[in-house]
Amino acid sequence: MPEEAEGSRRSPQGVPYRDLQHIVNADGLHLFCRYWEPDGPPRALVFIAHGAGEHCGVYADVARTLNQHSLYVFAHDHVGHGQSEGERMNIKNFQIYIRDALQHIDLITGRYPSLPVFILGHSMGGAISILTACERPQDFAGVVLIGPMIQMNPESATPFKVFLAKVLSHMIPSLTLGTIDPKWVSRDPRQVEAYESDELNYHGGMRVSFGMQLMSAATRIERELPNITWPFFILHGNEDKLCDIGGSHLMHNQAQSTDKKLKVYDGAYHALHHDLPETAESVLQEVSAWILERLPAPSGP
Repeated sequence: MPEEAEGSRRSPQGVPYRDLQHIVNADGLHLFCRYWEPDGPPRALVFIAHGAGEHCGVYADVARTLNQHSLYVFAHDHVGHGQSEGERMNIKNFQIYIRDALQHIDLITGRYPSLPVFILGHSMGGAISILTACERPQDFAGVVLIGPMIQMNPESATPFKVFLAKVLSHMIPSLTLGTIDPKWVSRDPRQVEAYESDELNYHGGMRVSFGMQLMSAATRIERELPNITWPFFILHGNEDKLCDIGGSHLMHNQAQSTDKKLKVYDGAYHALHHDLPETAESVLQEVSAWILERLPAPSGP
């Protein structure tokens, strides 16, 4: 790409990418990135994979908590999300998310080659995290999953609905299904309001073609579960209406990992890290403690 054209590329919000932290993925699309660095030397790296329709900026509170424990946190807006390029919340192949995650992780581990790497994923970001770790199991010290998308909700995945979705995906892939109802994101009305008013979130309907990619990701995960041996920690609310908790139980039961943990929050909704303040605080403490327990002891004073 000529330098002039490269310099004139702008985010969906109209900001030139030369003014934004970004990487360029294998398809030549610019992905907006965020980096949260601890005050002192980092003890580990944590890559955050955000959920469908949202963006990585909403993880600033999670990142700052991890920073307090000398963890270096980084993330990007997936293709078609937030301040990244790409058709809004649509993708030809779910594998693109995984490929981009590995590219970004490789970039940062190149700068900090001796540090252990963790992935933290929420919702669809949970599915991305699982499949990323499955692709390179030896590269990751552990995976944290908050309300992950592992299985499709049973009522949306009946054989007839799956068949219908496949037919529609071929005939009218741009057809949109329902939108995400913000009231199921959190029990905290302030968080629901923040979600609704955030212009970087996608508030439109989900395309049939995108739904098919989520289904294929869930099928891949189900196939991979018996082969998983890496450490993981799942946190899930038992009133989550957006990602079925049954998938979290399935992964906890079927994975071969000897280091695995599932914590269920009674009455909690989908975004545990943005649920009622006491739940969100507990989640941040639990996640920090779990990662720290898996780090080598700090050397020197």
